[in-house]
Amino acid sequence: MREQSLEFLKTLVNTPSPVGHETRGQRVWLDYVGKFADETYSDSYGNCVAVLNKGGSPRLMLAGHADEIAMAVNYIDDNGYIYVRSMGGVNPAITKAQRIAIHTRTGPVKGVVGSVAPHLLKDPADAKAPKMHELFIDIGAKDRKETEKLVRIGDPITLTDEFDVLRNDLVVARAFDNRIGTFAVAEALRLLSESKVKLNAEICAVSNVQEEVGLLGARQIAYSLNPDIALVVDVTHATDYPTISKIEQGDIKMHKGPVLTHGGCNQPDVVARLEAIAESKKIPLQHSAMSRATGTDTDVIFLTRGGIASALISLPNRYMHSPVEIISLKDLELIPQLMAAFATSLKKGEQFKVKI
Repeated sequence: MREQSLEFLKTLVNTPSPVGHETRGQRVWLDYVGKFADETYSDSYGNCVAVLNKGGSPRLMLAGHADEIAMAVNYIDDNGYIYVRSMGGVNPAITKAQRIAIHTRTGPVKGVVGSVAPHLLKDPADAKAPKMHELFIDIGAKDRKETEKLVRIGDPITLTDEFDVLRNDLVVARAFDNRIGTFAVAEALRLLSESKVKLNAEICAVSNVQEEVGLLGARQIAYSLNPDIALVVDVTHATDYPTISKIEQGDIKMHKGPVLTHGGCNQPDVVARLEAIAESKKIPLQHSAMSRATGTDTDVIFLTRGGIASALISLPNRYMHSPVEIISLKDLELIPQLMAAFATSLKKGEQFKVKI
């Protein structure tokens, strides 16, 4: 991967961006894409847009969500311990005994999620997976009064695991879901800005907020932009590790390329164009079938206004919604290439409509 792009990815992933509090991560994204855009801006809730070839047609939206799952301070007991509630799909069982940062108005406060030592468990049944309200955080304060001087109810909390390199092109971090999406749309914008191929389309690269709690930012920005076409980037479950049923979850592997989803919100002609481009560019693709919904921003973008022709491009991700998510950098690099090639393929004013 290009050195500057890898540094951008590391910074993006390591910058806390808890759902509803994405400002710091959005600043990193805007600073990067500003070099490749005609203009950038943000809206009232922090959705960010970078525009290239303003006034072109059709308008193509490239979207990824900026937020990561998190917790929030919910209650402080008399001894200064902090109890939490979840923001998004946090798994309490793997959150115990983790180091955390509480993001306060005056800066981060370090702490740990408490975990009772096995020596003190009288019954093996006591070791059952905890519920979210049973988790407590220790910041080293002596009592409630000291804790309340440092944090307040509602402050967001993230785990402190950061980007690291494994081997065979695999990297690990806590928040590839979905910093890889905002990274990919930024890189697609870079490729297009550096390309000598004439663009017909207006490109709106989007880093939207609050996906993890209801696909909320995507609803806002898709309505505002009213694009003709939307390509959404998110992660999907890799199923190439023990205990996962391929019969139930599909066969998705690392190092085998991005994943196209078929059915439902994925407009068939947009998907077919992506497949044709991937074949011509020798970009390997994997495929997945959807049932009722994809669980991504695609589900709400395609419903906006009179319907937006949309498609979902996903990156295989092991151990999703954990502090040790693993992805392939080579798989990730292919997504901006695919989106940029799609953008340059668009004819002036082109529309995608199901043929009846």
